[in-house]
Amino acid sequence: MARKKITVVGAGFVGSTCAQRLAEMELGDVVLIDIPQTEGMPAGKALDIMESGPIYGYDSKVTGATSYETTAGSDVVVITAGIPRKPGMSRDDLLNTNAGIVKAVTEQVVRYSPNTILIIVSNPLDAMCLVALRTSGFPKHRVLGMAGVLDSARMRTFIAEALNVSMENVHAMVLGGHGDTMVPLPRFSTVAGIPITELLPKEKIAAINQRTRDGGAEIVKLLKTGSAYYAPSASAAEMVEAILKDKNKILPAAVYLEGEYGIDGVFVGVPCKLGTRGLVEVLQLNLSVDERIELQKSASAVRELSAALK
Repeated sequence: MARKKITVVGAGFVGSTCAQRLAEMELGDVVLIDIPQTEGMPAGKALDIMESGPIYGYDSKVTGATSYETTAGSDVVVITAGIPRKPGMSRDDLLNTNAGIVKAVTEQVVRYSPNTILIIVSNPLDAMCLVALRTSGFPKHRVLGMAGVLDSARMRTFIAEALNVSMENVHAMVLGGHGDTMVPLPRFSTVAGIPITELLPKEKIAAINQRTRDGGAEIVKLLKTGSAYYAPSASAAEMVEAILKDKNKILPAAVYLEGEYGIDGVFVGVPCKLGTRGLVEVLQLNLSVDERIELQKSASAVRELSAALK
């Protein structure tokens, strides 16, 4: 049986780390692509990842290129291309620069892989998903944004630390836009099936929620010259795995809503079932009045940002 083919666009920290994770997971052969000006850089990184294969025991073929012809026939394409956040920058400051990059990348990807599924990682994420959807002309189930998996992973980390339990015991749910208005849902976040509202005081939960919202900014501030890439690349790889293995796995992802949760015409993070067609189903949680208001606020912020696209 022919192996699956995964392309990762952008050979920076997020992209190259994602390519490495995908190779190690043996989800298929991987193409790592970057702009022509980078010359041999993606090929060098790809070769380096390949040479780890004998040690880690994987047989995935990893190719680096600056030409999109190499990506032809990709089953999934992960788009990480764009300029990263610098200290003091909001995700929104990146809007129009990255919109131009994502548009150009999507045009090339679609030309060579018209049946692929797109996973967008570039920031500001929700608006970049809209750019990819419009540019590709794809049905909405084939354009997904990686945000909720990352935001939930951050929340899970902080919960596990607070309770001194295994990360594997912790599940968390974060909805909304990938930014300051994201909506952590403690009521739907559990430790071994027990809601965290039963295990932690309100003040501690409020602190965890806020640290989750600030998760990306906290890392940007510490790094000083870049943004997060280990957890974002792991989050994208988890989505790729759910799709290529047709897992019907429930993950929070940014998808184009048409009335779900009373939201229409924007990409917002919601719990999704992911499988071989990309988005299989949006799960509609029974939110409280306060949770619904928070989610509507978040969607409004995304709508404003999307409206500012030039």
